[in-house]
Amino acid sequence: MAMIVNNMTFDCADARQLARFWAALTGWVVFYDDDPEVLVAPHFPPTGPSMLFIPVQEGKTAKNRLHLDLQPTDRTRDAAVDQALSLGATMVGDFRKEDGSGWVTLADPEGNEFCVERSTSERGEAVDVRSYRIGS
Repeated sequence: MAMIVNNMTFDCADARQLARFWAALTGWVVFYDDDPEVLVAPHFPPTGPSMLFIPVQEGKTAKNRLHLDLQPTDRTRDAAVDQALSLGATMVGDFRKEDGSGWVTLADPEGNEFCVERSTSERGEAVDVRSYRIGS
């Protein structure tokens, strides 16, 4: 048996504002109607994972137990980090190394952590992850 990831759901204070941040960062599109929930997806109808933003009353109280690792496809890691910061993200940790490897941990405007990794072109030779198995 198998399952697909349908949505990555974010509890938040302002669903439309946070959805606009993530849409600008990912290049995806914001979809909403009269519902308080807001969807961000590469296209509509979504055929793969999308991001769902749901307004809640309570604020964020602890570090995320799950976060997204983003890999730019049309720019460098550093350009993506600069873009995220200009959109309102804050720097949590800078783990870039002198050899160009590493990542940057940021938080979106509501404090949800995410990482920006190097792009495929910055990494060099591509690796087929389908040939790897965890635990083998």
